[in-house]
Amino acid sequence: MNHSAITSNKYPILKVEDLTVYQGNYLAVRDVSFELISGTDTAIVGPNGAGKSTLVQALLGIIPYAAGKIEIFDRPIGRLGRLCHQIGYMPQNFIFDRSFPISVSELVGLGYVERQQGRGAQLCVPIINSMHPRPERKKEAIDRALKRVNGYHLRRQAIGSLSGGELKRVLLAYCLVMPRQLLILDEAFAGVDAQGAADFYNLLNELKQQENWTVLQISHDLDMVNHHCDRVLCLNQSLICTGTPEIALSPQNLLATYGPNFSRYHHRH
Repeated sequence: MNHSAITSNKYPILKVEDLTVYQGNYLAVRDVSFELISGTDTAIVGPNGAGKSTLVQALLGIIPYAAGKIEIFDRPIGRLGRLCHQIGYMPQNFIFDRSFPISVSELVGLGYVERQQGRGAQLCVPIINSMHPRPERKKEAIDRALKRVNGYHLRRQAIGSLSGGELKRVLLAYCLVMPRQLLILDEAFAGVDAQGAADFYNLLNELKQQENWTVLQISHDLDMVNHHCDRVLCLNQSLICTGTPEIALSPQNLLATYGPNFSRYHHRH
């Protein structure tokens, strides 16, 4: 895709065709196909063990896939080059040593890339910049990102001292520190109480409008999905259905996706 195409109103930002992924000897994702249209917010829903995180990790190039095709910005996943930095990723569990001496500002700064690296990037997860950006420009970007997530007061704190909700905001600032087109969230609200999740999602909804992000997120909160997402992928190893929340979250489709013992998960937003 040339860069003029990226500025058009609506276009497929991600294309997945007949994707099959194994976790060891286990067939985790089977023959999944879908497209992600720019500017939309799409949720992946399904029971535990349905292959949701495996699918996202394959899309990001974190784990290999056995068959099929993945294209982002009309390029194969392994040939994104500089476009790799147009993708932000928030994992379900951000695992780190809480005694590690890194501040909030330093963590957010790892997402800042002033002079993007050239060809050869194999993963979609933004990587640390080795081109030594000008310190004043980088500091301005970090401070601006933290202010936008109401986290500027945390800038000097060690990340090990943060609460779950504070850490989520800092990770969102990491994605905000430079312009990105695609934001991928793997259960972004895991470990946050109901009010914290509601506050975070209101902030995310505001930012995605301002940034014109395309969002792909895994969620167990079907009420949130119903209220805020444009499209839903129902996954249980294979793709059960796709469509608007009204269609995909119908009782019949939820039964087909989750099985007869399904109990709908509610948040009071």
